[in-house]
Amino acid sequence: MIDSKRLESIVSEAGRIAHDLWPGAGHDVRSWEKEPNSPVCEADLAVDAFLKRELGALLPAAGWLSEETADAPERLGRDLIWLVDPVDGTRDFIRGRKGWAVSVALISAGRPLVAMLAAPARQEMWSAVAGRGALRNGERLAASTRRDFTGSRVPAASLPKTDRDLVSVDQPNSIALRIAMVAADEADLVATLRWGFEWDIAAAGLIAREAGAAVTDAFGQKLDYNKRDPRAFGVLASSPHIHEAAVERLAGRAAVIGQKKSTA
Repeated sequence: MIDSKRLESIVSEAGRIAHDLWPGAGHDVRSWEKEPNSPVCEADLAVDAFLKRELGALLPAAGWLSEETADAPERLGRDLIWLVDPVDGTRDFIRGRKGWAVSVALISAGRPLVAMLAAPARQEMWSAVAGRGALRNGERLAASTRRDFTGSRVPAASLPKTDRDLVSVDQPNSIALRIAMVAADEADLVATLRWGFEWDIAAAGLIAREAGAAVTDAFGQKLDYNKRDPRAFGVLASSPHIHEAAVERLAGRAAVIGQKKSTA
């Protein structure tokens, strides 16, 4: 097992590097679009470079897959791999909002083994180790145990008419932080219906699962990591008691959207 204290120190420092560039703390940050509707800023690159160096030194045998680094095919031959989103929630970061986090997961044989989220603007450090539970700022987490689907809390700015039986709560831009809200019993359900990437969900997914939540793709299937194509169609994290109802609610929409995107 890796040195967990050293890993937490590295991820905390990555959060500090990002925070030092965050407009919410009075700093100016350069930002641009990698492609239409895909913002990136200098904090993404600074954190990515720092984590690649430090995590590589911590565990030289591990491969690397990050949102801000060109994919290296040799990762597929590694049993261990670091899965990193240097700044998840870049839009909130650029706008000076608090809904962003540094996301780091260590994957072993396609499954998350260790996870950390640093959210310094919210003064939060989240962590989990497979089989050992999940923590926020050192306090053990217990996920939502809601049994009634109607009335479930969902991080969303607004809800479509078909989901008006649900209740919207605060929505950070970071999908990782939204999933973590389920782990902390601050939300009952988080679902996305789009193609996303493994680095968006790996760390938060382990944190939610270790807190007792159910975590799958949008179709209710298990999530795999370090795939040749590092995409997943949606994520669904919820109280385990409403997970089946959530899959049923989303099934029609997921089938239509997933098919369109996979053939685009």
